[in-house]
Order: sequence, then structure tokens, then C-alpha cells
Amino acid sequence: MTQTGAKRPRVMAGMRPSGAVHLGHLVGVLTQWANYCDNADAFVEIADLHAYTTDFDDPGKIRAAREEMVAAWLAAGVDPEKATIFLQSGVPEIAELQALLAMITPVSWLERVPT
Repeated sequence: MTQTGAKRPRVMAGMRPSGAVHLGHLVGVLTQWANYCDNADAFVEIADLHAYTTDFDDPGKIRAAREEMVAAWLAAGVDPEKATIFLQSGVPEIAELQALLAMITPVSWLERVPT
């Protein structure tokens, strides 16, 4: 419980619409996201631009997957009245920031990233 006047933490999480949501999603993240709705300023991202890096040949598949994914989020308890759910491709500043960061990040730094 927060003290009166204390700021709530701000959290941001996201998921790629690349397939069916399964039990692992529920156990791994969705219960936590539902908890964020009550305890934080929650922002939940539909990371569709990330999905286009692997499923670019069938954009309709990604559109259908994102709708099913959000329906699963709602069923798991993510409350759109308490959290901001947004579409990554609907925020042009995300792609603009990625382009700017890509221009200033040396390849040697990227080669050291373990993922």
C-alpha cells in the first residue's frame, strides 16, 4: 500500500502477436500484468512491429493474432480501465527513436550483446 501523496511506480510491458497465448504466458507474465493494473501506472504494448520482423509475408496473420492476444490479456485480468493498452505501430515516435538509436550505436556494442 502506498502512502498518501506517494507516486505509483510506472511499468511498461509488451508482447509480440506471433502466435496463440498459452498457459506459459498466463503463469509467466499475465498474472503480473493484471497485478500492475492495481499497483502501478501500467502501459501494455502490442509489439506488432517486432512481429513483422519474422512474419512479414502475411500481415493478416499478425492482425488476427494481436486481436486474439489482447482478448486473452483481458480474460487474464488486464483491465483497460486501469492500464493503457497501446499498439506499437500506432505510436510513430517508437520507430523514429529506433532509427535514431540505430544510427548512433556502434556495431561493436551490438556484437557484445549476449542475446
